[in-house]
Amino acid sequence: MCDEMLRGLGKWLRIAGYDTAMAELGSSDRQILETAAREQRILITRDRDLARQHLARGRVLLLTGQGMGVWAEELKQKLGIDWLYRPFSRCALCNCPLQRGAGPLGSRLPEHVARNRHDCWHCPSCMKPYWVGGHVRRMRNRLRQWAMSGSHV
Repeated sequence: MCDEMLRGLGKWLRIAGYDTAMAELGSSDRQILETAAREQRILITRDRDLARQHLARGRVLLLTGQGMGVWAEELKQKLGIDWLYRPFSRCALCNCPLQRGAGPLGSRLPEHVARNRHDCWHCPSCMKPYWVGGHVRRMRNRLRQWAMSGSHV
């Protein structure tokens, strides 16, 4: 689970295939910690005050570095995150596992993608369509760089 400050990192964890919750915007520290405990999640934060709270014991990972590449390396070292675990298997927006095919909103796909439906996935929860394109190649390259030890992007 990522706190409010690390929602961008949470999105990348989802892109790598990890079941990653995000703290609700505006939640109190207590609410965030209680949610993490109830869902049996590790809370990832940069908030030192949050990490010091009694409810945080054994449940919080405090990231100390600056920037996405440094955080990616910290997660790799401290939690054993494999950035190539199951890339593009979860919805980056709502965390739901993706299903193959364009889904009910396939009409939102570009025509060239709709013709090659084997390269399409959709989220059965929020209905967001996904397909392989230049953005996926760029994201996959970033995941590969993070997977290599000591790489910072």
